[in-house]
Amino acid sequence: MINLREKSANHERIICACISIFVFLCLWQFAASYTKASLFLAGPLEVLKAFLESFVIPIGTNRIFGHILWSLSRVLAGFAIGSALGVTAGILMGLYKPVDALIRPLFELVRPIPAIAWIPLSIVWFGLGEPAKYFLIALSSFCSVTINAFTGASSVDETLIGAAKMLGASDRQVFTTIILPAAVPHIFAGLQIAIGAAWMTVVAAEMVKSSEGLGWIVIKGQEINSMVQILVGILCVGIVGFILATVMRAVEAKLFVWNERGK
Repeated sequence: MINLREKSANHERIICACISIFVFLCLWQFAASYTKASLFLAGPLEVLKAFLESFVIPIGTNRIFGHILWSLSRVLAGFAIGSALGVTAGILMGLYKPVDALIRPLFELVRPIPAIAWIPLSIVWFGLGEPAKYFLIALSSFCSVTINAFTGASSVDETLIGAAKMLGASDRQVFTTIILPAAVPHIFAGLQIAIGAAWMTVVAAEMVKSSEGLGWIVIKGQEINSMVQILVGILCVGIVGFILATVMRAVEAKLFVWNERGK
């Protein structure tokens, strides 16, 4: 009965999503065809045609799939660096109060600053090449992962830790069997937020200086005054971002069936 209700609810959500997208596209096409918005807005049919053609006809030196791969490679590299540092820092802060007291003030100072605000400094420090992009993406990933890893590590029940030590468990065993399993769902929640932040950051970074990537497509479209190319780039950014978020949720659901977070 519960499964039938869940399936019915899922079907309803899918139908509502399809209806909302269809209505949006109809309104968009109407505005682009019959209002003054046509002066500065391309219609969805024109954008879709250009999007499909971009898989065959290069934009710059790459087809659209090549630009997507460039952006994804930058995101995955920076995301891996930022996430590894974030998990390490968050767990250490959650387990050791002196580390928390040492790192927390600096972390709270840096956390509210958006990654794109670091673009000028990243250019000064790393130049206009790939390292500057990796730095910005890693920074945007680091903050979300750190705060969630800290929450997971610091919220472990002290009674469980005490009981495990009374039974003879070593510090390593306590960490691997109690602290880490309790922190992993929080860490994964941070990873989901971080992958979205990393994706937004790479688009901004590619707009500054690049010759490939989805951000480059958007900014190049602005330079040549091509609204269609701008919207093709934006469409790709949205599609890939949606796929990344969906994959992360699917991986979490597969790995953490036992976890009831968010229910």
